Amino acid sequence: MSWDRALLLFVLIFVGRWAVKVIYNLYFHPLSKIPGPRIAAMSNVSYTLFKAGNTSGIAQLTSDARGNHAGSAVRVGPDEVSFNSAQSFRDIYGARRPGQKPFRKSSFYSGGSFADEHGRSSIISETDPEVHKRMRADLAGAFSDRSIHEQEHIVNASIDKLVRLVGARGARDSAPAGVDITAAFDALTFDITGDLAFGEPFGALDNGKYLRATYGLGFEILNVLLRYPKVARIVSVLFRRRIEKLTEDARANERYSYETVRRRITRKTGRPDFLTRILEDRDPEVVTDRQIGAHVSDLVIAGSDTVATGLSCIVYYLLKNPPILSRLTDEVRSAFQSYSGITYLSTAPLPYLRAVILEGLRIYPPAPFGLPRVAPEGGDIVDGHFIPEGVIVSTNPLAATLSSANFHDPFSFKPGRWVEPNKEDNLEASQPWSLGPRGCMGRNLAWLELRITLAKLIWVYDLRFADSLLDWHAEARMHVMWKKLPLMVHAENRGVTLD
Repeated sequence: MSWDRALLLFVLIFVGRWAVKVIYNLYFHPLSKIPGPRIAAMSNVSYTLFKAGNTSGIAQLTSDARGNHAGSAVRVGPDEVSFNSAQSFRDIYGARRPGQKPFRKSSFYSGGSFADEHGRSSIISETDPEVHKRMRADLAGAFSDRSIHEQEHIVNASIDKLVRLVGARGARDSAPAGVDITAAFDALTFDITGDLAFGEPFGALDNGKYLRATYGLGFEILNVLLRYPKVARIVSVLFRRRIEKLTEDARANERYSYETVRRRITRKTGRPDFLTRILEDRDPEVVTDRQIGAHVSDLVIAGSDTVATGLSCIVYYLLKNPPILSRLTDEVRSAFQSYSGITYLSTAPLPYLRAVILEGLRIYPPAPFGLPRVAPEGGDIVDGHFIPEGVIVSTNPLAATLSSANFHDPFSFKPGRWVEPNKEDNLEASQPWSLGPRGCMGRNLAWLELRITLAKLIWVYDLRFADSLLDWHAEARMHVMWKKLPLMVHAENRGVTLD
């Protein structure tokens, strides 16, 4: 057979196989009745274009994530369904009844921890529900109410440093451009989680150095390549140096994490950080130093970026809505006679502060992408839809919280919906910490950081935009995580002291 005939035969076979697969996916696949873009049923191309695209604006991001389709379920890939309802949150992530098999984490989480190279996994990368349950028990003491109260002074040391930094760099007379409070919050949460996880601060508030986009980029590349294993092999050859650079950056962080954990363990301090409780409770044969390094490294990344995003978006929406800022300011300043009186416990009874935080986390969920899970053996029901075994499912937080089916006027910042609940708002459709056995372990720590940071800033300063033209609704960008924008703010001390 001549080369041209052989090539033609190869092309015909390839096109024929592709056509058969497309026809099956469109008309005969078990998911063929679930609405969604036709290209999504044909291949993962639409997902990749969305992830790698340059879409901006919260409304457009929400529309793109849903493929412009109404309803709670949308097919976003040949074997993947995205939901946006409160019921789907419960069905996919919630606790299972006796006899029910869980929706396990998908391969998206594989390779998320350097412990994997040594036959171990971390609290985030582990996909086996039973192994994860044991890991969670090993770490539970570090996030207990007792630990949160013991750690408060460590957290406050960084918050107080931030408050002073904002005042020094945000005064209108000395700093006409204002202070970039987005960068300041990134540095704050990075210092807090680093101090608690490794026993020493990173110094981000002092030197401005902190991790930011590296991990979001890594997750995006990983997620796309997992969907195209054949393409992944080609990419690893064609872009070998870039992949090696990304890998080396991750390895450098892993080495730093492990070495820092080893130093902290050697010091044997009684300081009440994460490692204090973990080391007290662990069996060294089961929970090794390397695995602890993997756990705390993951916790730093997961805990710092999400809280920083929450703080940034809340300040933005407060400054965009002066009546809401005024009401919150009145609540905070009337509640405290001194700066030192602002604590985790003393801020808990403030209903409007809580409502402002919850509304910020709703309209700008810190983790905006759906956490992928795999339907169990035999399949299961998600929000009334039968999902066959092996299909990937998730609830998209952004699509859920900004859906008019779940919230009235969803794109407006309205903390009042959390103060006086009404039938127009399904508050359970906002789950910033996720829920169930794999819900965020650090939610109490996050509440501590959010409440105290906001209360102290508002108690001390009158905050204003330095750039009033900034529009996060129009300019927001997101792939796996948010691409946060600079937020230039002026902060004028109202004549109080930080004591």
